[in-house]
Amino acid sequence: ALALGGGLLLAAWRWLRGAARAVTGSSMRGKTVIITGANSGLGRAAAAELLRMRARVIMGCRDRERAERAAREIRAEVGERAEDGGGGELVVRELDLASLRSIRAFCHRVLQEEPRLDVLINNAGIFQCPYMKTEDGFEMQFGVNHLGHFLLTNLLLGLLKHSAPSRIVVVSSKLYKYGEINFEDLNSEISYNKSFCYSRSKLANLLFARELARRLEGTGVTVNSLHPGIVRTNLGRHVNIPLLARPLFNLVSWAFFKSPLEGAQTSIYLASSPDVEGVSGKYFGDCKEEELLPKAMDDLVARKLWDISEVMVGLLK
Repeated sequence: ALALGGGLLLAAWRWLRGAARAVTGSSMRGKTVIITGANSGLGRAAAAELLRMRARVIMGCRDRERAERAAREIRAEVGERAEDGGGGELVVRELDLASLRSIRAFCHRVLQEEPRLDVLINNAGIFQCPYMKTEDGFEMQFGVNHLGHFLLTNLLLGLLKHSAPSRIVVVSSKLYKYGEINFEDLNSEISYNKSFCYSRSKLANLLFARELARRLEGTGVTVNSLHPGIVRTNLGRHVNIPLLARPLFNLVSWAFFKSPLEGAQTSIYLASSPDVEGVSGKYFGDCKEEELLPKAMDDLVARKLWDISEVMVGLLK
């Protein structure tokens, strides 16, 4: 009875809590959106909603088979087909953010095939994995979460400028608060802590977005970052939860964590809402602007990180 009562209370709290919704009434007809990591979690939810808003959505995903399956499911859910003429379109493209070669190939194809790019959502990420390296020798979390998106964005900037007004959306995390940019050990070869390194990569996302917004002033391309909150996704697949604790964890996550659709609302809002037309260099949560800690607004660190990142991904020799 106690467990049942507790479960009912949790359910009631969750129902009353609600979540911010990106209710804009906007149509994305004629607009092209790229979403990284769009086959699951936040990216999948955002892809479905933007397709429902009649956008042409390019799903940039590492596993093509999983992405094609997700695309079929999304089309079935939304009930829109490209052939209808009035609906959106869902396109799958292979993109492995742990490979600079894959990123360059993806961007080359986009630049060859797409006449415009209205929105880039840097969504994909890896969370608290054991120490491992990308194809190019970068620590995995820093390499995928920051460097992969850094190169991707820079290679697509020309098309974004050509398509202006256009938008770049950077998905970060509140956990950035626990990160520090250690320029002496960006690759974590001296020491590695999976939690710290995730937080550092999310802080790097914010510094990147800030510096990019400064560089893009006057171009018609806006850049904003966000945190989605705590969301029930497979991002935590590297986190070990004891078998006996899993039922309790599942109950707590159902009651207190956001669903992927709820977590994706701020991404959808920043990608589509007229309310943020022309707004750039800001940080959002639950579709509202929020304040950042000073370390995420340090322009000197942001510029130094940018310069080093350019060299690391091969944009500068």
